[in-house]
Amino acid sequence: MKWNKYTLKTTTEAVDLISGMMMDIGIEGIEIEDNVQLSKEDIKTMFVDFLPELPPDEGIAKVSFYIDSDVDDKTMTDKVYKGLEELKMFTDIGEGTITEAQTEDRDWINNWKQYFHPFSIGELVIKPTWEPYTKAMEGHLVVNIDPGTAFGTGSHETTQLVITQLQKYVKKDDLLLDVGCGSGILSVIGLMLGAKRAVGTDLDPNAIVASQENAEINKIPLDKIEIIDGNIIDDKAIKDAVGYECYDIVCANILADVLIPLSEIVADHMKVGAIFMTSGIINTKEKEVVEAFNKNPRLEILEINHDGEWVNVTARKR
Repeated sequence: MKWNKYTLKTTTEAVDLISGMMMDIGIEGIEIEDNVQLSKEDIKTMFVDFLPELPPDEGIAKVSFYIDSDVDDKTMTDKVYKGLEELKMFTDIGEGTITEAQTEDRDWINNWKQYFHPFSIGELVIKPTWEPYTKAMEGHLVVNIDPGTAFGTGSHETTQLVITQLQKYVKKDDLLLDVGCGSGILSVIGLMLGAKRAVGTDLDPNAIVASQENAEINKIPLDKIEIIDGNIIDDKAIKDAVGYECYDIVCANILADVLIPLSEIVADHMKVGAIFMTSGIINTKEKEVVEAFNKNPRLEILEINHDGEWVNVTARKR
């Protein structure tokens, strides 16, 4: 399918009104480009670890939308122009010009798969479900993964750091808690390494579907894995559903700004002697995470590992 891309050049102050107008006339999605830095409130809400350096904001923005080229009869662009004329009475829309381009005919949802191939971490082989099983994989524990629309192929350094720790610490019949489980890859690997049961939490509903599908692909009974949609940090109902002082292993491959508050409450769910392994920490945030762990008298840091600019911190509950 090919799409006609329409890009409106306007002002940053008019973006919200223009976005609302486009939604009202039936445009389902838009793309906004500007040089406005995120506010502190935005950063906190989005759990952003670091920000790109942007050029100075000159008050100019671009708003783009897409229409299937097979059905594009310019009706929608006519409506946009009409809406812009009405908005001129209320705000400065700037240049207000619209340029047109056409996207290539690509399968945007699945195109990324061409870059995801089997790879090994220790004795594990991570294999995309669409790749064949080869002779070279014999004798290894092969984990089949299709992340779907959830985060987690296992190829990122942050995930590999936790997978390495899982291979080191998981014992037969352990209970595992996977906070921010994404595709469920860490839960699946923990179960394949011998854990008796895994419970995952995530704020993305897609994680529930992806985790269950990846468990089935790897022939893990669904009664061995449970994914809960919600925030374990500040939602008591989720904390209650997860359970207290019952886990041997807790893993969390999430950003530092989430790990810091998680470190304050995670011991509530761990047995004495249980292992808490984390990643998703950019090296510029390492000191803050380590300080947060050290402030909790129930946590004792065992290891700090690095892979490029990413950091793993592994601790034990005292």
